[in-house]
This record gives sequence, structure tokens and C-alpha cells, in this order.
Amino acid sequence: QVQVVESGGGLVQPGGSLRLSCTVSGSISGISVMGWYRQAPGKQRESVATVTSGGSTNFADSVKGRFTISRDNTQNTVYLQMNSLKPEDTAVYYCYAEVKSPRSVNWYAYWGQGTQVTVSS
Repeated sequence: QVQVVESGGGLVQPGGSLRLSCTVSGSISGISVMGWYRQAPGKQRESVATVTSGGSTNFADSVKGRFTISRDNTQNTVYLQMNSLKPEDTAVYYCYAEVKSPRSVNWYAYWGQGTQVTVSS
């Protein structure tokens, strides 16, 4: 069993900041990619930012220069620091992790339950 738990969403005014956290726990022998996706009402889920176990990052064009992603491999935790937030950043944000369990040779994708981020004045 693997659990993915997010925290840190909420309501913020345009131009404000929020920090999302996500911790993966359970039967884990390795985590490769961790990241954040988001889904706004009426839109498809999209990738926001990802980070590999080695620290390589990738960002959606819409958040470059405003969002940063980091991870603590000792805590199996990934963070998304969101600055200069805009109303169009409003969405449910989902944590994502590719995990290998001790008894498996395969990597599987796990998702958190989602946390709401609302940017509004």
C-alpha cells in the first residue's frame, strides 16, 4: 500500500503565494519522478511541475519564473512553491509520484486526493 497525501491549498489574493506539500508513504523501495498536476473546472488535467530523484525539474510554460519545485528524498516529500499567483492558477492541484514497491520490478503512478487552490480578490 502506498499513500500520497497533499496539504497547503487555500484561498489567496492575486499576487500572493502558497506552498503545497506532498508526502508519499507506505511500502516503498524507490520513488523516481514526483510532481504536481492541476485541473481547472471544465479543463483537462495538466502537468505543472515535475522533479526527478536526481533533481532535474520541468515546468509548464504558464508557471515558469513563478513556481518552484523541490523534494526531500529522505522524507519522500515534494514541495511546490507558488509565487505571483494569478486567477488562472485556480484549480485542484494533484500530487503525483512514480513508485516502486519492494516486491515489484515495475514502477507505478500514484496520485493524491487533490487540494484546492483558489486565487481571487
